[in-house]
Amino acid sequence: MSGLNYKHLRYFWTVAKAGGIARACERLHLTPQTISGQLSVFEAALGHKLFARTGRRLELTEAGRMVLSYADEIFTVGEELEDALRHQGGGMPLQFKVGVADSVPKSVAYRLLEPAVSLPEPLRILCREGKLASLMADLAIHRLDLVISDGPMPAGMSIRGFNHLLGESGLTFFAAPSLARRHKGRFPGCLDGAPMLLPGEEAAVRPGLMNWLEGIAVHPIIVGEFDDGALMKAFGKAGIGIFAAPSAIAGEVRQQYGVVPIGSTHAVTERFYAISVERRLTHPAVVAISSAAREELFARKRNG
Repeated sequence: MSGLNYKHLRYFWTVAKAGGIARACERLHLTPQTISGQLSVFEAALGHKLFARTGRRLELTEAGRMVLSYADEIFTVGEELEDALRHQGGGMPLQFKVGVADSVPKSVAYRLLEPAVSLPEPLRILCREGKLASLMADLAIHRLDLVISDGPMPAGMSIRGFNHLLGESGLTFFAAPSLARRHKGRFPGCLDGAPMLLPGEEAAVRPGLMNWLEGIAVHPIIVGEFDDGALMKAFGKAGIGIFAAPSAIAGEVRQQYGVVPIGSTHAVTERFYAISVERRLTHPAVVAISSAAREELFARKRNG
């Protein structure tokens, strides 16, 4: 193959996205014969069949699925380039597309992102929350500029990315005032036999928390497990159980949920990462997030 024909690649991409040649004709304003002929030329140049006909339907072959994944990335980046050039010098806000793993506490996510929206230049933040694997897939094809997670990029993931540690925080344990009164005593012994709410199994802090409790021979009664940290805190506010949150946001947790701290530890820490496709952070919003995290949010833990 002497060179990739990007016009043919776009025809293929449009057919695959539209679900067939007829719909692609409407988008490309071309006849079915033209598109079919161009696809045949493209397949011949690549040396692979990209579609297989099943009845009246076209289905992607294995090679077609691979080509589609690359085409998605190529044309997504191309659209972003056109958008950036359109807005250049026009006073339009800079776009910042960030993914937040759903295991990251909402208060931490806000505190990390707030410096970005406080930049002097106009900024439009596009924030998506979801499972880390899904967010990493979007990062790989440049649909996201950054992913914020409570753990580094999982090992074995076939994505080129870099982990940037934003900071770490010990844990503070909270309870509704009525529950705290029923479990007075020296911390952490007061947790023994007390009802406790745990983060879900995907939360990076959970194994360390469980190992710490086991190591100090403290056995709370687990009454709930939550993938959503905000929902866990809501149950904690209702007095259902004791829960832990990063000490860096202890003030916000007390104020928002009306709970009281019953103890804290640095034996278990929760770490937060910015994951990017860049080894060196250059996006102004990302630089602002990284600097504020080190100098403000997580500096408090070290200072007191």
